Amino acid sequence: MREADQAGVLLLEDGSRFEGTLVSSGECFGEVVFNTSMTGYQEIITDPSYRGQVVLMTQPHMGNYGVSSEVSESRRPWVEGFIAREFTRVPSGVGGEPLIEYLQRSNVPALEGIDTRAVVRRLRATGSLRGVIAPLSADPDELKEHLHTMPRMVGRALVDEVTCDEAYNVPAQGEERCFLALYDFGAKENILRSLSKRGARVRVLPARTSAEDCLALGIDGVVLSNGPGDPEPLTSIIEAVRTLLAAELPLLGICLGHQLLGLAVGGSTFKLKFGHHGGNQPVKDLVNGTVAITSQNHGFAVDGDSLPYNCRVTGINLNDGTVQAFEVNDRPVFSVQYHPEASPGPHESARIFDEYLKAVTDHAAVAAR
Repeated sequence: MREADQAGVLLLEDGSRFEGTLVSSGECFGEVVFNTSMTGYQEIITDPSYRGQVVLMTQPHMGNYGVSSEVSESRRPWVEGFIAREFTRVPSGVGGEPLIEYLQRSNVPALEGIDTRAVVRRLRATGSLRGVIAPLSADPDELKEHLHTMPRMVGRALVDEVTCDEAYNVPAQGEERCFLALYDFGAKENILRSLSKRGARVRVLPARTSAEDCLALGIDGVVLSNGPGDPEPLTSIIEAVRTLLAAELPLLGICLGHQLLGLAVGGSTFKLKFGHHGGNQPVKDLVNGTVAITSQNHGFAVDGDSLPYNCRVTGINLNDGTVQAFEVNDRPVFSVQYHPEASPGPHESARIFDEYLKAVTDHAAVAAR
């Protein structure tokens, strides 16, 4: 243990206790989930979808290439706490700010030196658990009391904590092809970059924007972004999505947006045992038979059997068979559970943006006749 470090502990709600070293001091509570990505730790830390969660990385070493402002997915870190087997103190290559210093500066508690493999095995066996990172000197009885009173993720609406305060514009790069509205439920910056570089001008809207105000903008299509928490409590947003569906504009749902779209068409969602968090999730396209390796971060899923007759499932997760994509028949409406803007090595999932923008421009051309 280095002189500036402090003994720390991860305490889970089932009583499991893992002692290690706090490289960024503090105390935090949240649902503990594990992420299997080998790189991309800064994108994970700044992903608003992790609001309310403590993230444990299965890759043993974190921080090898430092931190750079250019790759952040939002204006600040959103993870409640961060855990790795070991953090690199001095970045290699071009470097950048050391990850530990970034976590300290951002007041994100971070723990190293615990048996992360043992924690992952427990989470896989029991499902995601509420947990706390704290100094080893903290009163264990107080920690347990607080831990068992904190809300579970089921029933928890978190989009209001991460959405933008007011609407703003993102200009198209190059020639403008279309004008889109994007509902910000915790949108990652790279979604906006992916749309902008393909010629879309985007109006980013707060999560509770009414469908009427959205449609009054004169848009060509709507994107429903990723975000944290349980989709089912977001009843007013689901109603807004139903109104947007009735307007027959092209819609694209991503992650939480995919789940909200599933609820809006009449389907249901459910909590996964330990979720999908990582950059190596295999998704089979049921239309053309191809398999894409995707980046995912979600704890809820759409029940495929609950979708109405006019919808068809177009993608499944090959690990557990859960719905990864569906579309509405004869309508320019489709959604994906994975993150097409993320590129954990392969880039094949980015085609979703190309397909969606083609649907938008085709729909606009027909409407203009």
